[in-house]
Amino acid sequence: MSDENEKVLLIIPAYNEEESIASTINSVRNFMSTEVLNFHLDYIVVNDGSKDRTPEIVKEMNVDLINLRTNLGLTGGFGAGMKYAHRHDYDYAIQFDADGQHLPDYIPEMVTAARKGNNIVVGSRFVDEKRPKSLRMLGNTMISTAIKMTTGQTINDPTSGMRLFDKKAIEFYVKTANMAPEPETISYLIKKKFKVKEVQVTMQDRLAGESYLNLRRSIEYMTRVAISILVLQPFRK
Repeated sequence: MSDENEKVLLIIPAYNEEESIASTINSVRNFMSTEVLNFHLDYIVVNDGSKDRTPEIVKEMNVDLINLRTNLGLTGGFGAGMKYAHRHDYDYAIQFDADGQHLPDYIPEMVTAARKGNNIVVGSRFVDEKRPKSLRMLGNTMISTAIKMTTGQTINDPTSGMRLFDKKAIEFYVKTANMAPEPETISYLIKKKFKVKEVQVTMQDRLAGESYLNLRRSIEYMTRVAISILVLQPFRK
């Protein structure tokens, strides 16, 4: 298959994103209309049981939609998109936030990195830039240290939700039960001999609303993930 015939699927999980989903979709559409891509790019929204008008807005914009009736959480929502990618034989699948934080401009660079033999490509804020000093970033550092200790590989931005999976990684993800949130998935896949590469990206503030992960929840989440990587994951087959 030539590069131009390779298929890339942008998976956009969305939960109660009525204030930002239209802008996110339009940013992808504008990117596709102005860039000359050497691959075929599709995008799909996974409505994760939203209680607002998110699914109606997506339908009004004539965008492909996976409509989950109950909220499965980010892992479940993204997993539904990965099953779709596997079923439709996509070469690459990219997780892309619905809140406007991720920029489609970096998609070509991520695909290029995957074509060089990397199974997973992470859009990282901290390849060329230093982490800011904050309590939230302390948790990021904790997880990065845990991954380094257990895999030997440095992942500078393990909590990034902008991730590309190649066909081999898509199949493994779909066929492996109970895949965990982002950092644990990356750590687990490294241990399974998948090649992971980071590329520098810039992320924006979310367009509207507030993240579920406030400061307290962020610290609790990152501490729990770090402990899971260090203590529980070594026993996972």
